[in-house]
Amino acid sequence: MEKKLHQFSKAFLPCGIVSLAIIIFGIVGLVTKGINFGIDFKPGLIEEIRIAPAVAELTYNGTAKVTVDSYKTGLDFVISGTGAENETVSYAYADYATVKDLVNAINVNGVKVVLKNDGAEASSKIFLNSAVTTVLSKNPLYIYAGNEDTSVEQVREALSSLSGISVKALGDQGYQIRMAATEEETNMNLQNSVTDTLGAAFGEEKIAIVKTDFIGSNFSKSLAKKSVILLIVTIALIWFYAAIRFHWDFALGAIIALLHDALIMFAFIVWTRMEFTTTVLAAVLTIVGYSINDTVVILDRVRSNLRLKKVDNFNQLLDRSLSDTLGRSIITTVTTLFAVISLYVFTTGSIKDFALALMVGLVSGCYSSLFISSGFISLFRKNWKQEYGIHHSLKTDVGVLQMDSGVTV
Repeated sequence: MEKKLHQFSKAFLPCGIVSLAIIIFGIVGLVTKGINFGIDFKPGLIEEIRIAPAVAELTYNGTAKVTVDSYKTGLDFVISGTGAENETVSYAYADYATVKDLVNAINVNGVKVVLKNDGAEASSKIFLNSAVTTVLSKNPLYIYAGNEDTSVEQVREALSSLSGISVKALGDQGYQIRMAATEEETNMNLQNSVTDTLGAAFGEEKIAIVKTDFIGSNFSKSLAKKSVILLIVTIALIWFYAAIRFHWDFALGAIIALLHDALIMFAFIVWTRMEFTTTVLAAVLTIVGYSINDTVVILDRVRSNLRLKKVDNFNQLLDRSLSDTLGRSIITTVTTLFAVISLYVFTTGSIKDFALALMVGLVSGCYSSLFISSGFISLFRKNWKQEYGIHHSLKTDVGVLQMDSGVTV
């Protein structure tokens, strides 16, 4: 039993006009407002920090140069001396279960260790602040362990006074902070502003910097250029696949639908001022792959119906094929939207933007597969005749086949 026939072809032209208007609107926004590039595409600071209590402090009263190493080794707490104290002493975490055990075991001439709490934390959780020198002196060097009971929302709130900043939780390893920089700002200025702001909110002694990187303008420009190249190469490879599997006009219609979806998403991103980050770029590439999947299913049905349906014009064939696949297209899109809407509702930060961009892309992808891709194929085959269509679709390397109707194919 054939499914109900819907007259999709009557909407090809109106939908094309609406899409063209939205795309032009997006291009106008791109020219006048530009893309709101996120800090992934801007020069700036990337810093990993931990908010943790200082469990002990070390001081040194002597003439030698004595340094401490904990973060790099990962297995030992190392105290190294040069000059008068020319020795290296290692304390394996496996031998000292708690910070208190380790502190009690340290016995280096001139080095004094003072516990700042009960020392019950596991010694293997010890880390140092990479932003300060590890050379011991009369000024205390703090040892950290564990994490303060804070949330990523509290850290974001503490840094809300700083512009162009994003915060991501790294599980029990602290937080990753990204901050865009202007041409006048230096790495040290950015780092000090973040550290001072967090110190004022949580306590200066509790802020430990694990790692700091600074992205220069050349790198950010290179990343933006590579992202554009990646999108172009992706679309080119999809066109190559579609051209092999289908006729050239089918492949071109599929690519036009992909470009349509990408431009619709960019129009949305431009006018909503959503930050364009690598996460949002991932959403665009996801939709490119999702949309071609839906389009290929429809084109495959069109190719199948070329052999089976006798029609007066190509629009009738498209209407039948789109009607046959309508249920599948809607169900696939709606069920995927359920998951994406859940991401949007229950997440924050860049994942929320990722989900929002996906929602726009999913709706656009379903729409373009039904109306934009099919509309362009209809335009290419407006003079199509049944005999040519069957001949082209069923011609094989084996030879010429005969259908029961007697038509040569």
